[in-house]
Amino acid sequence: MPPLRIVPVSLRQANELVARWHRHHGPVAGAKFCVAVSDGMEIHGVAIVGRPVSRFLDDGWTLEVNRCCTDGIPNGCSILYGAARRIARAMGFRRLITYTLPSEGGASLRGSGWNFIGECGGGTWNRRLRPRADKAPLQKKCKWEVALQTP
Repeated sequence: MPPLRIVPVSLRQANELVARWHRHHGPVAGAKFCVAVSDGMEIHGVAIVGRPVSRFLDDGWTLEVNRCCTDGIPNGCSILYGAARRIARAMGFRRLITYTLPSEGGASLRGSGWNFIGECGGGTWNRRLRPRADKAPLQKKCKWEVALQTP
């Protein structure tokens, strides 16, 4: 198999692959940047990086890997997380975060230098005054972070 490399990908292309491959989330509305991992002939995974979903973390210096998925190619996620880190650093951001489910081991994140912060979140977004249909898993999430630069 040819070596894997990072290639650019549009948000539209990335969202198409998220819709096909991601186990529990669908496409996203927007992003700061998207990258793909390819063997030179076809794309095997994508990462979509955007503003943090939590408004409390959206400080202008933090980005979030909102989606990362592959077709199962070995090391694909690690390569994507590492690329997201390098690109966010080059863009001048100070921190990069992401979330996984507790059932997802996090080996790709640890392997690309991320730190496990702890469990957080969970629950429904539905509120009496703002009803919403839950589309994502409701259990607590595992938060991961990597510092990119010092302030």
